[in-house]
Amino acid sequence: MLRARAVLDTSVIIEYVNRAGKLHKQASLIFKAINAGKLRAVIPNPVIAETFYVASRVYLELKLSDPIKRAEKLVHWIYRHPGMEIMRSFDLDVEAGRIKLEHGLSLTDCYVLAASKILGIQAVFRKREKEMKDAEVLKEEFKLIFLEDYV
Repeated sequence: MLRARAVLDTSVIIEYVNRAGKLHKQASLIFKAINAGKLRAVIPNPVIAETFYVASRVYLELKLSDPIKRAEKLVHWIYRHPGMEIMRSFDLDVEAGRIKLEHGLSLTDCYVLAASKILGIQAVFRKREKEMKDAEVLKEEFKLIFLEDYV
């Protein structure tokens, strides 16, 4: 069976684990498809580090027990999940650098876009961040999906 593939940004993963998130339902649908084997998520390696960092901060804010250990368990789950593929390569690094030069986005976002471009698949973000003010220009160059468009 040929599965669809999509590159996930940190924001989508965090929205999935944040049950109170405004776009949790949309993120949950993506993870439901991943868990059912209908979608394969591509995760650029820098997204792992950023997910650990952001999840730790969220868990600290929520005053959950062992927030660092919880964040570590989350990234271990992602890293080992059979429906997720961690992407790292020299070509990915160079393409992310090119995108950073051209668009001035966060480096992690550049990695998500670079993976999307190299693989010819969609990049999924939670919402258009301020730095993505040229989202329509980006949509001409990249295959983008924003969860906020599916409310």
